[in-house]
Amino acid sequence: MSILQPPNLSRGQRFAVLLVLYLAVLAAATWVAYGLRFDFDVPSDHQRHIKEIWVWVWAVKLLALAVAGQFYSLLSFFSLPDLKRLGLALGLVTLGLFGQWYAVDAVHDMSRGVIVLDGILSFLGLAACRLGFRLVRQGTGGNGGRQVGTRVAIVGAGEVGAALARELQTKATLRPVVFFDDAQRKHGTQIHGVPVAGTVESLRDANPPEVDEVIIAMPSAPAARVREVLALLGELGLRCRTVPSMSQLAVGDIVTALRPVEIADVLGRESVDLGTETVREFLDGKTVLVTGAGGSIGSELCRQLAQLGPAKLVLVERSEFQLFEIHSEIEDIIKAVPELIDVQDTPAMAAALERHAPDVIFHAAAFKHVALMERQPAVAIRNNILATDRLAAVAAKHGVGRFILISTDKAVAPSSVMGATKALAERVLQGHALAGGDTRFITVRFGNVLGSSGSVVPIFQKQIEMGGPVTVTDEAVTRYFMSIPEAAGLVLRSAAMGEGGDRFILDMGEPIRIAELAADMIRLTGREPGTDIAIEFIGLRPGEKLHEKLHSDDEQLADTEHPKIQRITGAALTAADWQTLETPLQRGGDLDDAAARAWLCELLPEYEPASSE
Repeated sequence: MSILQPPNLSRGQRFAVLLVLYLAVLAAATWVAYGLRFDFDVPSDHQRHIKEIWVWVWAVKLLALAVAGQFYSLLSFFSLPDLKRLGLALGLVTLGLFGQWYAVDAVHDMSRGVIVLDGILSFLGLAACRLGFRLVRQGTGGNGGRQVGTRVAIVGAGEVGAALARELQTKATLRPVVFFDDAQRKHGTQIHGVPVAGTVESLRDANPPEVDEVIIAMPSAPAARVREVLALLGELGLRCRTVPSMSQLAVGDIVTALRPVEIADVLGRESVDLGTETVREFLDGKTVLVTGAGGSIGSELCRQLAQLGPAKLVLVERSEFQLFEIHSEIEDIIKAVPELIDVQDTPAMAAALERHAPDVIFHAAAFKHVALMERQPAVAIRNNILATDRLAAVAAKHGVGRFILISTDKAVAPSSVMGATKALAERVLQGHALAGGDTRFITVRFGNVLGSSGSVVPIFQKQIEMGGPVTVTDEAVTRYFMSIPEAAGLVLRSAAMGEGGDRFILDMGEPIRIAELAADMIRLTGREPGTDIAIEFIGLRPGEKLHEKLHSDDEQLADTEHPKIQRITGAALTAADWQTLETPLQRGGDLDDAAARAWLCELLPEYEPASSE
């Protein structure tokens, strides 16, 4: 370490160092101010002012600096806000001293020129000392000023890229050497001394900048552009990382938040304004119960609810481990009560509602894995349909204000047992809504969520880690995707605006070809699909469709107050339909697997089951 490098000091040691430093600078500023004012021949009566008045002025300035927080800053960190606070503290004391000059005879004998010069010199002196520590820290970086470390190129010369470069310049291991940006007006300029060379495609030039790593600092860039950058960097064999989203950047510094580029970055899901205040007002003072609280969607609902501040959050989950995990994560944020209950246990659920009297229920508990449910349709019926029916009835009995069912695009023209059970669960909720009463029954339907347990993304990740092959059902198969936080946030927003019987569908954007998804995920690891890791097409499994639909042909969509949420109209359940459905629901729990499939076909004519194995 350089002898000029400020050592690691304790809080008390840092206070003592700054106290001595500040006092020395303030005293020196006063002496120099007198010297400049009197041509360094200070009259004796003015020398007396230093002993009788200025020692008190120094004390007041030190107190003002302490109030401004200047004794608690790290020595080698000095920023523009610190400079503003320093100027404000010293400026107020100087103005106060001018006020005393007009009001107090002893002070009136002082030179006003000295007061002005002292104020200027003390500010410049203290700022220079603090800036000096920072320059020593940045200049040495713990390595004597040698230019070492990984040479980093930053893609994006905006505010985020500039902040990142400034942070990197204080690190010994990372050294920004060039910016790339698509804006031509920035080309040829510099940011914090780092040149903006042009677009990232200039890395293909005959004499490209020498870099070891590239950091994408474009949190608001279109996914298509991110995909182009990744393809180029993969072609050149350069390591790549990215900054998180703008909301994540609000917490912590940028460097520590750097992460590898993820598949969500290249799938085109733009950030969404969920109308947080509207949801917060809706939840204010309420008790909220979430079933399936340990699952992918349920746990994210709990995380977001914990930040929105309902009076109490009840977590219902049948997996002990998952319940422990989510409860441990949020118990310090909100009053959260864990309930280890299977939603199929109607008496236990009724008792939980009796204990907690929830105002809102988010019903996220469901069996969702298509292949497993094809083998056990009776289990799927009991959990996805009958448990939903009985919980809805119990909710109405206990006066729950809103009951929100989480549904899926697989419920549209279902070809799988799982999709058929969710379609009937939607109808069950419409049936309970027809009964009237105080409970508003609401359904929210959306497609796949990135990274949910058992979904294609974690499966592909595991296959890639093992060296492949990555298995895709069909070269043409497509699916809709959104992130788990986005899905959960839109569910909360739907709950806040839903009325009884409302069915909502979330805007999923354009469907994604799974073969392209697999190829992108392979490239993100720095390998080439088909060369380093093979992609194999294994054919559609029973119950799977080539393309999913978000609504059926006889369902119409209407806009809502939120641009990413639409209300489903048409194809609504009638009172006669509900009456026809209620009786079979009573015997659904006694079916074996063969009878269960026939039962689904009877109640859901549009269900076209795949041949069972």
